[in-house]
Amino acid sequence: MKRETLFLKIAIFIIGAPVAMLCVFVLPKFPNFYAEWLPELAYLRYPIVIFFYVTAIPFFFALYQAFNMLTYIDKNEAFSDVSVKALKYIKHCAAVISLLYIAGMPFFYLTADLDDAPGIIIIGLMVVFGALVVALFAAVLQKLLQKAIEIKSENDLTI
Repeated sequence: MKRETLFLKIAIFIIGAPVAMLCVFVLPKFPNFYAEWLPELAYLRYPIVIFFYVTAIPFFFALYQAFNMLTYIDKNEAFSDVSVKALKYIKHCAAVISLLYIAGMPFFYLTADLDDAPGIIIIGLMVVFGALVVALFAAVLQKLLQKAIEIKSENDLTI
């Protein structure tokens, strides 16, 4: 394992570990807490938990694809179609996360309105825009990598 990618692989683990801990330890206890916190919206406790679990799926898949890309870099296969495919998956996962949070904004609004906590909506919007930034960045990298592969294959043919 190369030193340059080791740091990034550790960073991927550090990003994924807290979310995994939330999914394993916090989210199972969330329905009871939510029912006590906002009894008027107790009927939303399970859809909200399901929403967070559903959004965790593309998150972890994107982290897995990023880890794969670092593995491709270690194997000197960074300029290959599998890297482009991994970036495409990351782009789609980020877009799905963003769309899911946009669809979930009414739940955030109801909770924020009843609890008088507008910060909940801001946190939801930060996730939406953060995921959009990741999707756009992955799209740009995907196009650049595709062009680089095309130029590399043209150079290989001329030699």
